[in-house]
Amino acid sequence: MRSVHFAQGTRPLPTGKLDRIIKNGKTSRHVKQTIVTLDLEGVLVPEIWVAVSEKTGLRELRLTTRDIPDYDVLMQGRLKILAEHNLGIRDIQEVIGTLQPLEGAKEFLDELRASTQVLILSDTFEEFAQPLMRQLAWPTLLCHRLVIEEGKVANYQLRIADQKKETVKALRALNYAVIAAGDSFNDTAMLAAANVGYLFRSPESIQKQFPQFEPIEEYAVLLARIQAQL
Repeated sequence: MRSVHFAQGTRPLPTGKLDRIIKNGKTSRHVKQTIVTLDLEGVLVPEIWVAVSEKTGLRELRLTTRDIPDYDVLMQGRLKILAEHNLGIRDIQEVIGTLQPLEGAKEFLDELRASTQVLILSDTFEEFAQPLMRQLAWPTLLCHRLVIEEGKVANYQLRIADQKKETVKALRALNYAVIAAGDSFNDTAMLAAANVGYLFRSPESIQKQFPQFEPIEEYAVLLARIQAQL
């Protein structure tokens, strides 16, 4: 049996299907290539800022994009709280070092990556993500960066405005069929830009506001929905 090679492994295909994909050295324009985009926090790992809130006792840091849709308003509030309480990047990284992926997330991601390409699109930061990415076997992550000055979080830099939506739009322009899943307000533009979008373990308030996206609670169900689209 011949096989088609992907960046994340090799997936065998029946000879007949392969012959339809590659003919005279050219790829058929009718082949559907699929890529899955996933949010990170709340979908695969715990909410980082909630964990920091629990460690520090600062309830204001519990707020996430589930509560405040405007990301800049949310982040400016977080930066102000950090400055007021003299919390630095190491304080946050120490909390992150204690976190683990959500139960079942690693197994879900492993099986999904064996079936198709997967891209993590997150509004977290490079300075936060490394310990969690290591535990998830280093999936590809696109996120933002922090501005660190003398150990303090002075500001943040977006990789690009509306990066989740814009990434999905770019993938579709490359003729990928995109399946997306997320849990918060800042994921809904990504879900809308995708061919298919799912809300995963999202609050009921978000589900009611965005009834066009199927709500899913279990990894097994999400995996089945995605695999049915491949």
